[in-house]
Amino acid sequence: MIGSRFRKLEHFVSQAPFDPRSVEKLSPEQERFYLASQWKLMWWKLKRHKLALVSGVILLLLYFCVVFAEVLAPYSLETRDAQYIYAPPQSIHLFHEGEFVGPFVYGYKFTLNMQNLKREYTEDASRIQKLRFFCRGDDYEFWGLFEADFHVVCPAEDGTAYFVGTDRLGRDMLSRTLYGARISLTIGLIGILVSFTLGIVIGGIAGYYGGIVDNIIQRIIEILRSFPELPLWMALSAILPVKWSPLLVFFGITVILALLDWTGLARAVRSKLLSLREEDYCTAAAMMGARPKRIIFRHLLPGFLSHLIASASLSIPAMILGETALSFLGLGLRPPVTSWGVLLNEAQNINVVALYPWLMFPVLPVIITILAFNFFGDGLRDAADPYK
Repeated sequence: MIGSRFRKLEHFVSQAPFDPRSVEKLSPEQERFYLASQWKLMWWKLKRHKLALVSGVILLLLYFCVVFAEVLAPYSLETRDAQYIYAPPQSIHLFHEGEFVGPFVYGYKFTLNMQNLKREYTEDASRIQKLRFFCRGDDYEFWGLFEADFHVVCPAEDGTAYFVGTDRLGRDMLSRTLYGARISLTIGLIGILVSFTLGIVIGGIAGYYGGIVDNIIQRIIEILRSFPELPLWMALSAILPVKWSPLLVFFGITVILALLDWTGLARAVRSKLLSLREEDYCTAAAMMGARPKRIIFRHLLPGFLSHLIASASLSIPAMILGETALSFLGLGLRPPVTSWGVLLNEAQNINVVALYPWLMFPVLPVIITILAFNFFGDGLRDAADPYK
C-alpha cells in the first residue's frame, strides 16, 4: 500500500547546469563581505573605530610636518634674535579696534626689571605686524639637498612672529619644535625596523624549533627583561664616545633602543609559531621539502602579520619616549642636533620654567604623539581579527 503510493510520485531531475549560488541567493552586501580579503575586512573594521581613525590622521599630519619642516617653520633652525631673548608667545589677531585687518601680531615692548633682571614684555598696540603667507623668508637647505627660502608663513618685514615664544638665545620655539619632530619621530621608525627584524627572526627560530633552542632564547629574553629599563638605557648611552658626530650618536641611540625592545615581539612571535607549526599546511610544506626559513616566512608569519603590525605600532611610542628621556637627562642626543628631548633639556631648571613656561612647549607634541600611537595601535589590534 505504502509502496504503491510512493511509486505514483513523479521523479524529476533537472538537466540545467549546476549553479552553486542558486541554492542560496546572497544579497549584494553579503556577497561583498564574504568575498572580501582579510586586509579589506581589517580596513572596514578600523573605519568603525573613530578614535583610531582620528589618531591615524593626526600621525599622518605629524609625519607630513617631518617631511616639510623647513617649509612649515617660520624661521630657520639657526636663526637667532638677541633682541628678543625669552620673549613670550605672540597672539594672532584678526581685528584691531573693531576693524578687520587680517592675521597679524602686535609688536613687542619690553623693559628690564632691575630687581630680578627679568625682561618683561608687553604688547605694543601701535605696532601692527601683518603676517605673510607663502612667502620668502630665512634661507635653509631642504633635507640638505638644495637651498631654498620658501615658507608657508613669515613675519612681517622687520617684524616678529614668535607664536610660542623664544628661548635663551632668541630662537623661535615653534620652528625648533618642528625641526625636532624630524629626529624624534624618525628614531621611532628606524628603531622599530631593527627591533621588528630581531623579534621576528629570533622569535621565529624559538617557536619553530622549540626544545633546547627555545629554552636558551627564553632565558636570554628573561635576563634582558630583568634589568630596569631606564638605568640600562642610561648606562649604554653613557658609553657612546663623546667624539662621535651627531649622526653617529643618532644611530647609536636608535640601535640601543632597538636592541632592548625586541623581546616582547619575539615572545609574541614564538607563542604564535608554537601553536601554528603543527597545523596541516605546515606539515605538508615540510613533507614536500620546504626549508624551515621558507615555512616560517612564507607560511607561518603571514597568518598573523596583522597582529605584528599592531604590536609594532604600540612599540614606536616607547622608543620616542626613550629618546626623549635620554636627551632630557643629557645622555642621548646633544646639540647641535635638535629633538624634543634636547629642547626639553633646556627646561630642566625649575626657576626657568616658572619664569618662562613656554619652554615646556615641546612636551605637547610628545603627549599628542604618544596618545595618537596608542589609540591607533588599539584600533589596529581590534581590526587585526576582523572576524570577532
